[in-house]
Amino acid sequence: MLVRAVRGAAPAALGLVLQVLLGWGSAQQPGSCPAPCECSEASRTVKCVNRNLTAVPRDLPPNAQLLFLTGNRLGSLPPGAFLWPPLPELSLLNLSGSHLQQVEAGALAGLPSLRQLDLSGNALAWLSPEAFGNASSPLEELNLSSSFSNQSLVPDLAELLGHRVLGNLSRLELADNRLFSLPQGMFSALPSLQHLDLRNNSLVSLQPDAFHSLARLQSLDLSHNSLKCLKNATVAQLRSLPALRRVSLGYNPWDCNCCIEGLVSWLKESDQVEGKEALKCSYPEKMQDKALVKTSLSDLACYAPESIESQLQTSYVFLGVVLAVIGAIFLLVLYLNRKGIKKWMYNIRDACRDHMEGYHYRYEINADPRLTNLSSSSEV
Repeated sequence: MLVRAVRGAAPAALGLVLQVLLGWGSAQQPGSCPAPCECSEASRTVKCVNRNLTAVPRDLPPNAQLLFLTGNRLGSLPPGAFLWPPLPELSLLNLSGSHLQQVEAGALAGLPSLRQLDLSGNALAWLSPEAFGNASSPLEELNLSSSFSNQSLVPDLAELLGHRVLGNLSRLELADNRLFSLPQGMFSALPSLQHLDLRNNSLVSLQPDAFHSLARLQSLDLSHNSLKCLKNATVAQLRSLPALRRVSLGYNPWDCNCCIEGLVSWLKESDQVEGKEALKCSYPEKMQDKALVKTSLSDLACYAPESIESQLQTSYVFLGVVLAVIGAIFLLVLYLNRKGIKKWMYNIRDACRDHMEGYHYRYEINADPRLTNLSSSSEV
């Protein structure tokens, strides 16, 4: 009996050993869950969070759809960072707070299903315009909030957005980046953009065509900036966007002068601006804390400069008329006294001629020694 039991147990033990070995072998094969990560087969999610990783893990599951690499120390993303193994089904990539400083050309290429990319909370100093390669990307949401180390990244970002590989982008978040200005035509190559977040920056002005060609834009957040003026051309452009439904302009130091005439009219005529009742004047002092929707055009003194200009134009016209009348009178006097003036001019001419002849005669005497002696004798 004992021998039979041992003989019966031997295949079972051998099977268990084989299962362990096979399991260990499969764990080392490409496509398994890397050691520092946690993988969920059901949700097809890979989480490598706060692992102090310095590079993107290899051997990621090729069927992964969601990849979280937050809270690491990646430093940079080299070309083809997600090409080994290929991740054809990856739709979300979160790299927030990973101390990223560089995203090199082709670093995000080869992700044909990528829809959401989060690069927020980094300190990017270099973002290659060819980070997504040269082919059109399916990316729909890009989060770059709190990700600029300095303003030198702005031209790189503008070139990337204008590279025409992000034509499917519908949401762009650029909050908390201390932006002072937006390059001209920065968003012109994003025809699908619907939501643009520019809050909590340092924008002091906007180009008149800053949002040109954004026909699908639905929401625009410009709150918590340094906007003092919104020019009439910019307001007209925003009002012309057919899909725009929500604009946030709160917490800006508005200068209530003629510069915001178009903005005040827009606030009174439209409900597109969110929380418009809370928008208040910061300058000048006499209008401080006055609600923009309760401000009239007379309060803005929009027509004072025009009145002064009109007065100056009137004065110039009057002065011109006076000078023309004086000139006409002078010419008339000359015409009526033309004979006397002519005689007077002849007399002056004769007197000048006699005077010149006397000078000429004296010159001839002084030039001839004989005439000089004769002149001396005559004088004696």
